[in-house]
Amino acid sequence: MYFVFDVETVPDFEFVRHVLDQPDLEEDALLEMAAEELAKNKSGFLPPMYHRVVSWVGLWIENTGEPRNKVSWSGHDEKEGLTELIHALTLYKDYGLIHHNGRGFDLPLVTYRCMKHGLQLPRRMNHKDIRYRYSAQNIDLVDEFSNYGASSWPKLKHLGMLLNIPFKQTGEGNEVLAMFREEKLAAIEHYCYEDVMATYLVWLYLRFTTGEIDATLFEQLKSRATSKLLEIQSVRPS
Repeated sequence: MYFVFDVETVPDFEFVRHVLDQPDLEEDALLEMAAEELAKNKSGFLPPMYHRVVSWVGLWIENTGEPRNKVSWSGHDEKEGLTELIHALTLYKDYGLIHHNGRGFDLPLVTYRCMKHGLQLPRRMNHKDIRYRYSAQNIDLVDEFSNYGASSWPKLKHLGMLLNIPFKQTGEGNEVLAMFREEKLAAIEHYCYEDVMATYLVWLYLRFTTGEIDATLFEQLKSRATSKLLEIQSVRPS
C-alpha cells in the first residue's frame, strides 16, 4: 500500500510572535518580519517549524496503483487533525508514502507539530523504509525528477502543464491563509484534495514511463483519476 498525501498550513502566529518577541505586531507585518528573519529562501516562505496544520488529505492506493480509499481532515483544532492523521497512518501495515516535496516540508512539519502537542507518530514513520533518503517506499516527486538534487526541482503545477493534467483550479498555496481567515475550511480541504489527485496522476505517469506498470493498466488508472480530478474541480465549496 501507498499513502498519497498533502498538507495545508497557515503560519503559527503565536509561535512566530514568541520567536521574534513581537507580541503586539499586526499579523501581516509580522509575516513580513518573519520572511526576512526566519525564511531561508527567496520567496520568504517560512520553514516547516513555523506553520500549523489546517487541513490534510490522503489517498490510499494499492501497490499496483489502484485507489483504495480517501481520508481527510480540516479544522482549527490542530491536535485533533494530527490525531486523525496518526489514526489514518495505522490503517495499513508496511505502507509507503507518495508526495511532492514531502521530505522538505510536510514530513518535518508533521513531526514538529506532533512534538508540540505531545503526540506519538506510528513507528512505521521512523522505519528505515521511510527514513532512508533513497527509499523506494518514500517517494518524493521532487527527488524522483531531479535525481535527488542533481537537476532542478520541478513545481507540481509545471509537471501538470507538461503532462496536460488539468489541475490547480481551486486556488494557489499562498491563498490558503486568506481562505482560512474567511473560515473557508471546506475550500482549503478541497484544494488539498485536488493537489493529492494531481500528485497521484503524476506518479502514475512516472510509473508508466519507467516501465513499472503496463500501458493498459496505466490508461485505465489515468482515465479514472482524470475523471475524478475533473469531478473535484466541478464542485466549488464555500
